[in-house]
Amino acid sequence: MGEPGREEYKIQSFDAETQQLLKTALKDPGAVDLEKVANVIVDHSLQDCVFSKEAGRMCYAIIQAESKQAGQSVFRRGLLNRLQQEYQAREQLRARSLQGWVCYVTFICNIFDYLRVNNMPMMALVNPVYDCLFRLAQPDSLNKEEEVDCLVLQLHRVGEQLEKMNRQRMDELFVLIRDGFLLPSGLSSLAQLLLLEIIEFRAAGWKTTPAAHKYYYSEVSD
Repeated sequence: MGEPGREEYKIQSFDAETQQLLKTALKDPGAVDLEKVANVIVDHSLQDCVFSKEAGRMCYAIIQAESKQAGQSVFRRGLLNRLQQEYQAREQLRARSLQGWVCYVTFICNIFDYLRVNNMPMMALVNPVYDCLFRLAQPDSLNKEEEVDCLVLQLHRVGEQLEKMNRQRMDELFVLIRDGFLLPSGLSSLAQLLLLEIIEFRAAGWKTTPAAHKYYYSEVSD
């Protein structure tokens, strides 16, 4: 409770009525339609990549509040159902809006990062998250800097957790990433730099060595 304003800034981009809905969901979840709240959060996450990076914390807070107040999980069920719907239509989403697709991957990884069952990541999200990252590692995605950037950012965020849940799939993902880096498929110099950085990041035990930090981040800032 030491950060009273922490949730506030993440809902400023909503209209006044929706802000009130979300504030109520955080404080008194039984007083609102939590399935509607889940849909509002997902809809906004697909349109606003800044919000999609932070939405996991809000979802976690609503889940905790509902569990404490009523011992139920209406919001979590609604959230996971909607994530599954969007996951099943992910190719259509990517074809329709590259930004929406990148926002969705950011959002599902954020949810994976925050939601816990018995202090463990949710098994139900492991393969969908992997499938999204595999899609980002396909040659046509590696030619788009927005998708490379998203892939690398999400692996920085949840790669270590994902590997603990399924190492074989992480090995397979990095075969794709290495192939993408090595094949002369028209990658931009920034995309090559980002892919090399994440390969070395994983090889170092999901840590950035001081030398790597100096090399990559001086290159990116240049």
